[in-house]
Amino acid sequence: MSLKRFLLKLVTFENLLALLLALIVIAVIIMTADTAPQWIYQGF
Repeated sequence: MSLKRFLLKLVTFENLLALLLALIVIAVIIMTADTAPQWIYQGF
């Protein structure tokens, strides 16, 4: 199986939807965390 066919098989609508959902969940967790991580404020 060639790499291009493998990638086309990998990037399906269902996989993109799952990835998007995971990113949204991670973003919500970061934004709503009570104690902000120190690395965000290192530049200030």
